[in-house]
Amino acid sequence: MGSERGDGAHRERWKEVDRMKVILLHGNGGSSAKEIWFPYIKRELETLSIEVIARDFPDAYIAREKFWLPFLKNELHADDQSILIGHSSGAVAAMRFAEKNKIFGSVLVGACYTDLGDAVERESGYFNRPWDWESIKKNQNWIIQFASIDDPYIPVEEARVVHKQLDTQYYESTDRGHFGGDINMTEFPELLEALKKKLNI
Repeated sequence: MGSERGDGAHRERWKEVDRMKVILLHGNGGSSAKEIWFPYIKRELETLSIEVIARDFPDAYIAREKFWLPFLKNELHADDQSILIGHSSGAVAAMRFAEKNKIFGSVLVGACYTDLGDAVERESGYFNRPWDWESIKKNQNWIIQFASIDDPYIPVEEARVVHKQLDTQYYESTDRGHFGGDINMTEFPELLEALKKKLNI
């Protein structure tokens, strides 16, 4: 009897994973979903029968909100069965998207919450108003976050504020920099394991 319940739970869990969709959000500055550790995450998740969307977003240099959020919603069809994995500006986009849209969960890598005094970041439009932290939390089941003390672009204090406001499952490294771009980082096993634990797989 107990075994049957376990098998049923197992089947139910896999049914849920079958409906799941992971969307990769790269950073600005002309970045791509085919760079750094994105291909690794895509390959590993696809071996678990999880659909992964790795599309390059429009306006890849500035990554303006007015182009990215409609693309995420209307073109990639992000919904309440979608997990958003965002790096840098992609993490910021994932947070803004969750203010007004339900998603399953998100992974924020190298996230910030201010424009850091940078003109390109300011032009993106993400930082021209206060953050609705409560809605971001309420519109998803969980948030995983990765930050590094030696990130050359984003002070770790930015990540710590995001963690505090969103009550994220937080991982802080000392030597990962900006998790790609500044360092050669083609694999990200910690992210993969944290995600697998959330999905019970």
